[in-house]
Amino acid sequence: MLLGFDIGGTKCAVVMGKVADDEIVIVDKRVIPTDKPVYEMIELLFTTAENLLLEHHITTGELNGIGISCGGPLSSKKGLILSPPNLIGWDKIPIVKMTEERFKVKTLLQNDANACAVAEWKYGAGKGVDNLIFLTFGTGMGAGLILDGRLYSGPSDLAGEVGHIRLSDMGPVGFGKAGSFEGYCSGGGIAQLGQIKAREKLQVGEKVSFCSNIDELPNISAKTIAEAALQGDELAIEVYKICAKYLGRGLALLIDILNPEMIVLGSIYGRAQQLLEPVMMDIIKQEAYAESVENCRIVPAGLGENIGDIAALSLALISQEQ
Repeated sequence: MLLGFDIGGTKCAVVMGKVADDEIVIVDKRVIPTDKPVYEMIELLFTTAENLLLEHHITTGELNGIGISCGGPLSSKKGLILSPPNLIGWDKIPIVKMTEERFKVKTLLQNDANACAVAEWKYGAGKGVDNLIFLTFGTGMGAGLILDGRLYSGPSDLAGEVGHIRLSDMGPVGFGKAGSFEGYCSGGGIAQLGQIKAREKLQVGEKVSFCSNIDELPNISAKTIAEAALQGDELAIEVYKICAKYLGRGLALLIDILNPEMIVLGSIYGRAQQLLEPVMMDIIKQEAYAESVENCRIVPAGLGENIGDIAALSLALISQEQ
């Protein structure tokens, strides 16, 4: 049996799974909002995992490994979470040591982008592909790189921090940088764009379908904007076109630099592909080297909404090899 922790800026999941027919199968899971101070949150994750094991009559001795997938930056070698921008207060947290002391089971930590890249490569859209980029495109924007059939994380575990790339001098803030890739292409970035556009309309007395008044601006989210866009709202469609434009620019840079066979886009792309793909592809074709574009498929995550769970369990599966 495998145990996984998927730690995100919005929510966390505790997942139990097993290997069957060369696939990872989710046996059970619990989802918890990430709304408590760091050590309270970790204790809640641990007790949730213990209760889950108890419900299924599984002892820690029957676990084959534990995997922890978390937003970076982090050190997989030292087992530390290192101040991710979407996890305030998670500063130099020795999460692997804490987990192994609690459960007495070998534990492997990787950033969520790397973990998802491995999961998609082994079990999802990237089966049979040797050069793949996975982009989280959720609460944040990070990349996992499979290069020549191996996960590449760099000497400091910081390869793939593409959210920090600046795509314009000004713009929504992500990863502590205005106009960054994460600023334009993440849940928080899309919400910022929506708030800016809604404020412009509301201040001149125009109506906005996804926001009634100025006081409601903080409630705008990528989801509410997408819902409005799918109903034909022009302002919401404009927000997603802006996101798609910068998504195309960011992907064009990655295509030119790494010449991947495939780019797999997670989370938001899977739910809003029809809003993003046309503009994104137009920009990529304008910006990137044509032959590289022709040899690169851009697809939503094959594991869909289960990708974070399978990613954490994939780490649990390979934890004994480390």
